[in-house]
Amino acid sequence: MYFIDSHAHLDDSQYTGDIDLVIGRALKNNIRYIISIAQDLDSSRKTVALAQKYESLFATIGIHPHEAKTAQLETYSVLRKLAGEPKVVAIGEIGLDYHYDHSPREVQKEIFHELMSLANELKLPVVIHSREAEVDTLSILNEFCGSVIGVMHCFSGNQDMLNQVLDLGYYISIAGPVTFKKTTNLQKIVTIIPEDRLLIETDSPYLAPVPHRGERNEPAYVIGIAEKIAELRNTTIDKIGSVTVNNTQRLFKLPTLDGKSCFG
Repeated sequence: MYFIDSHAHLDDSQYTGDIDLVIGRALKNNIRYIISIAQDLDSSRKTVALAQKYESLFATIGIHPHEAKTAQLETYSVLRKLAGEPKVVAIGEIGLDYHYDHSPREVQKEIFHELMSLANELKLPVVIHSREAEVDTLSILNEFCGSVIGVMHCFSGNQDMLNQVLDLGYYISIAGPVTFKKTTNLQKIVTIIPEDRLLIETDSPYLAPVPHRGERNEPAYVIGIAEKIAELRNTTIDKIGSVTVNNTQRLFKLPTLDGKSCFG
């Protein structure tokens, strides 16, 4: 039984000094692959370097909506160049966040659109962040219907949004909040996600699942998320591990566990 953590921020400063131990614990707990997710240009460079250093890591490149205001004209040329590096599998984390508004909303939308265009150009999937911005997120995703697909990371939307993003061909990734007592709506959503669209993630170092809530999160804890999903879907953790591994490999074109390329 193996797992993939489809979304972790291993370049985060919270891992300074013990990243080897963190990755080692993940491997010991049968987390075969981890996708390290970028948040800005510097983070993109760091995720690529990490993926080149550790066999079990893959990288994304992109600009988080919080950091949209930092993007400049040369940002796209740098990202385009980084996309050619080995083990870069997606553009992300990109999208919209109207909860914190760390970047102006119009700037967020502009950068999101530009990065979706870049993903289309490079034929890479996207990792989408959407918080309290469902209408604008769906509007931009619909502009690229049929040309760009990806995953809605740490999904927190309602059933209507779920249906719309599924219709667009997107995958749905579930993180630690599914283990929290008060996330009953999310727990209901988990029961109706099609089996062939389900991914799991930690969003490390954030959103640690119960019983680690409040601690620094890490990829080894993805097992707790899989256990909760198995409980909610009335199935086994082995089944959740199997389907989420297959789905993550298919979306990001990761090597299969026998080392062969996966281009399903």
